[in-house]
Amino acid sequence: MLYFLQQALNGLHSGALYALLAFGYALTNGVLHRTNLAHGAIFAFSGQTLILAAVFGYQALWLTLPAAVALGIAAAFAYAVLAARILSRFVFAPLALRSPNAIAVATLGVLIVLTETGRIAADTYDLWLPPMLARPVTFAQGGGFRATLTLIQLLDCAVVLAAIVLGALALARSRFGRNWRAVCDDPGAAAMCGVDVGAVCGGAVLGGAVAAALAGVLAALYYGNIGFGAGLVYGLKILFVTAVGGYLSPARAAWGGFAFGMGEALWAGYFAIEWRDAWMLALLAAMLVLAGAGRDARTPV
Repeated sequence: MLYFLQQALNGLHSGALYALLAFGYALTNGVLHRTNLAHGAIFAFSGQTLILAAVFGYQALWLTLPAAVALGIAAAFAYAVLAARILSRFVFAPLALRSPNAIAVATLGVLIVLTETGRIAADTYDLWLPPMLARPVTFAQGGGFRATLTLIQLLDCAVVLAAIVLGALALARSRFGRNWRAVCDDPGAAAMCGVDVGAVCGGAVLGGAVAAALAGVLAALYYGNIGFGAGLVYGLKILFVTAVGGYLSPARAAWGGFAFGMGEALWAGYFAIEWRDAWMLALLAAMLVLAGAGRDARTPV
């Protein structure tokens, strides 16, 4: 029982990261209605930027470790905001009017550019942060076994929970949230009612990028490193998770991301980890097919 509890505790942290990514993805795709492969790229690029900037600050600027990490966090969010502005102005806005289906191809190109930029900046080396706040907190113990989470895991979960709750409240009660729902339903009708569709889309893209950057920062601080190909892997997972839950409810997408992360943790605890991604993606594909079949069955002829 303690072993199961430990795997479930591990799933809390993994699920929190997926939940934040899914929330940001649904926020952006609610207005785009197209596949956005750049979301996972911003997540990985932000984590890599934090590590590269922190290493530079520590080794070249002779900053203390906390100051170097703070520099890395600031750089990660700055680059994420810059990437969001570029995507919104030069990719999404032109293609949404001329060729919406080309957005998937364009964001794949953005993913490749960000991945290669991170790889070249690191000179293809894997740079690692030292373990931080790694002291374990015991939740249960018995028979020489302890079910624990580290302080950094608890901090990550708390930050993610706060970010999602605040984001959901903002969408539910703010003017931007009302305009966002209107644009998601029908951008043409929203524009006729006086909604600035361009500003809403830009805000949604920016919010999604900030959520991805926050997830990348938290992942980098916990794992100490993010691989160059992580953007594509995480992007595909979040794409399937959000497609199953629906794009018009970021909060529901976050619950789906959390459940997916919990499932991954339990799989890693009881089955061969080499097959984890394949089986989890196959499960998501099957759920997507079943969800689509269910919607078709409810559609009147």
